[in-house]
Amino acid sequence: MWRKFRPPQWPGPLLSWELSDHVTHRTRHRPLFADRPTGGITYDLWHARRILAAGQFDGDWADVTAAAWPMMDYTRLPLLGVPDRTRAQALREAQELSVSFLYWMQTEAPRHDGGLGYPELYPRPDLTGTATGLAKLPFIREGRRIRAEFTVLEQHIGVQARPGASGAQRFDDSVGIAAYRIDVHPSTAGRPTIDIDTWPFQLPLGALLPVRVHNVLPAGKTIGGTHITSGAYRVHPAEWSIGEAAGALAAFSVGRRVVPRQVRAHSALLAEFQDLLAGTVGIELEWPRYGALTARDRIGYAAMDPDGEEVGA
Repeated sequence: MWRKFRPPQWPGPLLSWELSDHVTHRTRHRPLFADRPTGGITYDLWHARRILAAGQFDGDWADVTAAAWPMMDYTRLPLLGVPDRTRAQALREAQELSVSFLYWMQTEAPRHDGGLGYPELYPRPDLTGTATGLAKLPFIREGRRIRAEFTVLEQHIGVQARPGASGAQRFDDSVGIAAYRIDVHPSTAGRPTIDIDTWPFQLPLGALLPVRVHNVLPAGKTIGGTHITSGAYRVHPAEWSIGEAAGALAAFSVGRRVVPRQVRAHSALLAEFQDLLAGTVGIELEWPRYGALTARDRIGYAAMDPDGEEVGA
């Protein structure tokens, strides 16, 4: 099934080294190992996700990388709003895709040094804690989001959506900071990637407060945002910051005998909570400014893709 599978808007078979560029949507060659370094840095799949470099240790070690690459993005069936049977099928097929890509790399993939296949590749069940070597749970890039008191829009964080601005929207109810491009991967509906430059941004408390219920707080990418802005708030540093803020807010609310929405609604409570975050907890509430960002700086930031690479490298 997966050998010749080609998603909509993709340049060819998913099991290959060719993918759709995040920004230009043109075909881009992205091998496991690069033939040559680019600008002193090797931009390839392996090094983009490497989590252990064997050369930095004495003894018998092997390089380890976390295989989270576009070729393993599962988009055939949705997980939400479908019967349990369809959901189970989607999860099973997602596992099959990951295993199929590993097998393709081991046996048929063009090597950077000639020939076909990397038989030296193998999964690490001892590290993942699973029999297959796959992750214990699937990484779901976008799930349900709360309907919040405040919804983060592209106009709050996007560079092009804020013409003339020198930064993201400043939020008086900030409870943290994050920075990532608006990076939305292909969807089960066949929509292609979205990749938009952002300013380093804040996490507004209003996006953590549901409009209907009083005793539920998001602890990750389920905050109040659009499909577009979720592509920036969904990555791990932002999720960790959101989780920290949500946990602190829950404890603060219990201690003050208030519901979370009251913390935002009353300036004195909000100031006390922000003082707690910035002081006791040590959370940054705004990005430091060292002078105006120049046009050159802005272009440099815009020229980085979601893997931290220069676009077109």
